[in-house]
Amino acid sequence: MLAKIFLRPKEEVEIRQGFPWVFDNEIAYIKENKDGGKISLAESSAADGCAVNVFSSSGQYEGTGILNKKSKIAVRFLAKDSSSTGVFDRAFFEKKIGDALSLRAPFFASEDSCRLIFGEADFLPGLIVERYVDIQNRVYLVVQFLALCTEIYRDIIIDILNETCRPFGIYERSDANIRLKEGLPLRAGWIGDERSGVITIRENGVLLNVDIAAGQKTGYFLDQKFNRQRAAVLAKDREVLDTFTHTGAFGLNAVAGGAKSVTAVDISEDAVKTVKENIALNKAESRMNVIQADVFDILKEYEQNGRSFDMIILDPPAFAKNAKALDKAYGGYKEINLRAMKILRSGGILISCSCSQFMDSALFYSMLTHAASDAKRTVQIAEKRGAGPDHPVPLGYPKAEYLTCAICRVL
Repeated sequence: MLAKIFLRPKEEVEIRQGFPWVFDNEIAYIKENKDGGKISLAESSAADGCAVNVFSSSGQYEGTGILNKKSKIAVRFLAKDSSSTGVFDRAFFEKKIGDALSLRAPFFASEDSCRLIFGEADFLPGLIVERYVDIQNRVYLVVQFLALCTEIYRDIIIDILNETCRPFGIYERSDANIRLKEGLPLRAGWIGDERSGVITIRENGVLLNVDIAAGQKTGYFLDQKFNRQRAAVLAKDREVLDTFTHTGAFGLNAVAGGAKSVTAVDISEDAVKTVKENIALNKAESRMNVIQADVFDILKEYEQNGRSFDMIILDPPAFAKNAKALDKAYGGYKEINLRAMKILRSGGILISCSCSQFMDSALFYSMLTHAASDAKRTVQIAEKRGAGPDHPVPLGYPKAEYLTCAICRVL
């Protein structure tokens, strides 16, 4: 018999709408057996990693998940079907992984790189799987196990991925600090045969060197694929500034779309080195260059020097890593957008992004409004975009909708 967790009154509301977690302070008590009394989470002898059933304060079943008393997220749901036995076997994970792959199939060809599994958004909490296909059509998988909930099924999941995706190599990037909050050690390295950590992929016809072993997060930001494709369409015959360029992907898509020229900027020496390699890969030296500089400083410098552009891309890292940092982050986002608006020629295109889940779209567009007002520019929103279809957003779990991408015309 599974231990039963009973929630405090009204805590079930968000869960019924699709929220995938139970926080430790939402738990009223636990009953460990049929005849047992009510005990607190701290008093429970239920082991971390065991399956538990969750009930509302009135006794209605809400779901079955994996317990982790070391984490503030005490339970992550794997099932919300009342027929669940709490046995999560190979067949269970084959079905879940198959469902995730089938969602991507209509949107991505077999030679496309994309995110195959997006954690809670694909009902596999804490599990990230990305597929990279190199120019020799070899499949590489990058996997992250970020929560105990899927960590305990790691061997089963890897076996299914090997069987389903037939990868040339699998690299594990379970090195994010969030694992420490789950009571898990950091881990990274090849699973099985060791391969080169730097591979060359093709995205929207653009060649890119991607470091899956040492690059940021899982090596590359696949979520912007379709936004980069849109940038290519808009860049024709324009002078483009690509800031926070990282790998140069936005800028190189602009070159592919017929941009007159592209200036890429990043503060990281390693990023600039990668961008130079990617420019050479695409034989784009005559139309694209890269500068190592602080974006805040160079936008200010361009404004002072009267430098202007027809199109500016702002794709910064997450300025707000947590809710406490939001006020400072808001100021940072506003400053770069305000300065970009000031140096855009009339009728120019601003592509402005935020990848922070704490900077929701309503706040982001409010920031753009205030930036435009202070810049004394009239701005039209042509498109409101987000991540691609390999980053689904389940209703009831707004954290999955972390990427905002606004395409604006600045008059």
